[in-house]
Amino acid sequence: MRVDEFDYELPEELIAQKPLKERDSCRLMVLHNNISGNYSDVGIEHRKFTDILEYLHPGDCLVLNDSRVIPARLFGEKEGTGARIEFLLIKRVDKNAINKNLFDASDKETTISDSGEYELWETMVRPGRRLRTGDKVIFSNEHGKKLVAEIIDNGEDGTRIVSFDYDGIFMERLEEIGAMPLPPYIDRPATEEDAEDYQTVYNRYEGSVAAPTAGLHFTEELLNACESKGVKLAYLTLHVGIGTFRPVKAETVEEHHMHFEEYTVSEEAAKTINNTILSGGRIISVGTTSARTLESAAIPIDSNKGFLIRPGSGATNIFIYPGYSYKIVSGLITNFHLPKSTLIMLISALAGRENILKAYEKAVKEKYRFFSYGDAMLII
Repeated sequence: MRVDEFDYELPEELIAQKPLKERDSCRLMVLHNNISGNYSDVGIEHRKFTDILEYLHPGDCLVLNDSRVIPARLFGEKEGTGARIEFLLIKRVDKNAINKNLFDASDKETTISDSGEYELWETMVRPGRRLRTGDKVIFSNEHGKKLVAEIIDNGEDGTRIVSFDYDGIFMERLEEIGAMPLPPYIDRPATEEDAEDYQTVYNRYEGSVAAPTAGLHFTEELLNACESKGVKLAYLTLHVGIGTFRPVKAETVEEHHMHFEEYTVSEEAAKTINNTILSGGRIISVGTTSARTLESAAIPIDSNKGFLIRPGSGATNIFIYPGYSYKIVSGLITNFHLPKSTLIMLISALAGRENILKAYEKAVKEKYRFFSYGDAMLII
């Protein structure tokens, strides 16, 4: 299957640069299933996001990703030259996974200490050609707060493994110095408002470098209204990683490989989801990250009863594209995705490639707002 089969034309002016003032005031495209369940007859409604309550039934379960976005973008200067350097933190690196020989060299000072008081991260760097192993970059703000990073190794696909030296608590320093990692199609610097706007209202566990954007539309009031209607809420965690920023470079879908992302499904969440499945309710995934977690944690019951969810933590590189048969997810709330992206492939696996492209063509004609700060779609 060719990657360019998931392409579509999008006028640049439809890419949302800022969120709406009210989270739940965006538009909602509802893409309906037909009786046979194969989406062969596309039915589309144009609604407001708050109308989503009309499509949720008592006994359904909304599954939401409660990962919190960290201020992962850093701007600093290379020590000794003053060259401007940009970092985008991708994920923490297990200290035990790093070759100890990297730190045994006696001919240079290193930020790695035997006490273990350091942070290791895989990081995208720009411009990468200016940074070699042993180079240091200094990040600071107007209040004198500082992070010092040393390049200790090369990572995958041009990334670097970086050791951070700091005083106090690392995440506190990062909050003071870092900026929200807005996607590259948002053509402006991150602001103080983005620190709140680019988080879901139910975020809990730090670790993502991009927001689970379908959840940005929910307010506490709307979530409470869902529960009042008898809709159950289940929270899981998947920390959104480098794959969000990486285009599909392969010519065919099958050649593309996803990066691993860490996830956790609690005992409580698994119980809620499994009880919903066993009682005949629908599992409505809020976002593609929740969908990928659900499908990764699925375990078969038997040949007649389908699948349930296994609680626990793990890492997934699941790549969902047409031909995949969903095991857990029966409906999906999502934003409008980039052309030729893994995310448009994922929703095409649920609703059919041709149907999704028809819906996107309609969205362009109706001037929906696209991508992270844009409007929403409900596939049900």
